[in-house]
Amino acid sequence: MDIRTALTLELGDLHQPVVTSYHLGLLVFRLYKTKTYRGEPIARLSKSYPERSDYRRFVGSLEHSGVLRNTTAVPNKEVFILLGKDISSAEEIACCVDPFAYVSHLSAMEYHGLTDRFPKTLFITAPPPVRWSQLAVEKMRKDIGGEFYSSYLDANLPRLRRLRLPKINRKTVSLFTTVHYDPGAYLSIQGKTLRVSTIGRTFLDMIREPDLCGGIYHVLDVFAEHAPRYLRLIVDKVDRHGSPIDKVRVGYILEERLKLEHPTIATWRAYAKRGGSRKLLAQADYSPRFSETWCLSINIDEPEEA
Repeated sequence: MDIRTALTLELGDLHQPVVTSYHLGLLVFRLYKTKTYRGEPIARLSKSYPERSDYRRFVGSLEHSGVLRNTTAVPNKEVFILLGKDISSAEEIACCVDPFAYVSHLSAMEYHGLTDRFPKTLFITAPPPVRWSQLAVEKMRKDIGGEFYSSYLDANLPRLRRLRLPKINRKTVSLFTTVHYDPGAYLSIQGKTLRVSTIGRTFLDMIREPDLCGGIYHVLDVFAEHAPRYLRLIVDKVDRHGSPIDKVRVGYILEERLKLEHPTIATWRAYAKRGGSRKLLAQADYSPRFSETWCLSINIDEPEEA
């Protein structure tokens, strides 16, 4: 078996629609290192590790044969569509390209059935640049093997790096970076390269970034319709990962607006501070309408009662 055949078979076995230059570099490096594919020797691999020219030659051959191709649907030359794979899911493609990103905000609300809106923008969350780079080095060391990491770098093969994707399948991509990033914020969907924020995290994001979730009025409507069903998940996530102001805002909505009860919510009242300028909607001006229990300015317009 030659290495082009081995690469084609490896790519055919992947359960994902696209690969990046890093994915391909890693596959080529592993085949050179082992010199076998599923126990069968790979012919004519005399070098211990590939060089950049070898990588380019093999990728060019796979492009020529149609196994790999670039496309305007995913406008980045370091992202390749795999032959015969479905590329209709912008969400899955985004998660393939960025191993630390996950679907969030209004896109996650749509996935979980929390909204009747169909966003034209794909919202994804990822760690900030410095943390992303740290995670990339950790992942490369794990993927390649610590003892071979230097050899991979010396071969000048593609490294794992954040790739810019302003659009996928004509859908605008909105990347949100946050210091609150943690692997427990999302769940991995079985059988797919897809990560989506959990129910609890999605509700927490609604309060933190309502503008990315359809606006505060849509957020309040979603809380009113779905919070009773997901109360335990919301309270657990906010209690463990919410800031004091997150707990005050969510506590006000759950307890005072929706009249929902949970023993943990009462403990959040300790975070209500008098004499401050805390607001329900951080981006809006302060309003004199006030929640005495939660020491919170209710700075939104309420619909008039019939």
